Amino acid sequence: MTAAPKIVTHGCRLNALESAAMRRLAGEAGVHDAVIINTCAVTNEAVRSSRQSVRRARRENPNARVIVTGCAAQTTPDEFAAMPEADVVIGNREKLDPAEWRALSDRALSDRTLSNGDDTTPLRVNDIMAVRDASEHLIDSYGERARAFLQVQTGCDHRCTFCVIPYGRGNSRSTPVDTVVREARRLVDAGARELVITGVDITSYGGDLDAPVTLGGLVETVLNAVPDLFRLRLSSIDGAEIDDALLERICGDERVAPHLHLSLQAGDNLILKRMKRRHNREQAIDLCNDIRARRPDVAFGADIITGFPTETEDMFQRSLDIVDEAGLQYVHVFPFSPREGTPAARMPQLDRSIIKERAGRLRAKAQSALHRFLERLEGHSETAIVESGGRARLGNFALADLTETSGSSGETIQITIGQRRGDMVMAHPV
Repeated sequence: MTAAPKIVTHGCRLNALESAAMRRLAGEAGVHDAVIINTCAVTNEAVRSSRQSVRRARRENPNARVIVTGCAAQTTPDEFAAMPEADVVIGNREKLDPAEWRALSDRALSDRTLSNGDDTTPLRVNDIMAVRDASEHLIDSYGERARAFLQVQTGCDHRCTFCVIPYGRGNSRSTPVDTVVREARRLVDAGARELVITGVDITSYGGDLDAPVTLGGLVETVLNAVPDLFRLRLSSIDGAEIDDALLERICGDERVAPHLHLSLQAGDNLILKRMKRRHNREQAIDLCNDIRARRPDVAFGADIITGFPTETEDMFQRSLDIVDEAGLQYVHVFPFSPREGTPAARMPQLDRSIIKERAGRLRAKAQSALHRFLERLEGHSETAIVESGGRARLGNFALADLTETSGSSGETIQITIGQRRGDMVMAHPV
């Protein structure tokens, strides 16, 4: 009896979504006795952890094929192909290609073995920069029936000095508007109450299409075309690229979740310049304050890197300060990790102990900000979407633990918010 393929996912939400797609593609193609490692390249630690997973997969599954893919496999394919534990390495474009999985099926390989000792090359990675199209949406859901993810874009045209993601994902490529609308309708008809628009750089959406459109234009089209959609949420966005139509929808349409996660990266202007970001701290603070003035229930998250090359204590202090000055509630902290081939790797580096210590201080600051935010919600009432495990997700992304089970996953209920407990709030149905 053959076993279903196992998938180990590293890195971002987009990787997790693509793992869901690969699970379906591999199963439909007849890839069974295999372990698929979906790697991440965002930091050196992510690459190291990905390599460990490859070794662990071989050790724990000695008779299964080990298939390696993802951003680390795309950026350094030869390194993974040289690992004796890996049977085949496929690129980020190939991993979403049904034909690729059919070629890797048990039946197709019945008379040959893809291994490092065979005359068949284990390397199936093409030039990601040559890819001009975006894969169509392939994921029905991820984790929760209540929420579905709509990948509208992949790749990135920007070249931040610390980032290798463009070399793993390629240049920005957008899914056509009609395809996005069709998938949005299908997902809502299947029961999704919330759709999350996701991608690598979603605020760059649409510039590469034959009929260019902005992310704001796409959001307007989806909301108008799918009236039964309860809530539309945006994943991480670049504040420097928010167009007027998007801003109007964020501030004035209750169907757009009052929660924005900003690709901020630092709070000091000189560090932002050295990162080659397209905003300064004042612009980021003004954006948050302006949106909050027009939509007071909004919550903000942000990515912030600590210990970027040349960062002084005063520069780091400005990253600490921006948590309060911009009113951030959800902060993702990334200790800087030099990635080979990036300009930042050639800059004067900080001692790892300093980077780690600053990351700890910023995480403590972020947790305090989150707890204060959750405590201010006590006594409020709102409509929430029920998730599994007796929990519900608020529009502002706060997680509520329901004191009573009411409704099944995917239903919307009225709740009253109680006290904070850890990083979530207690709540009971009205």
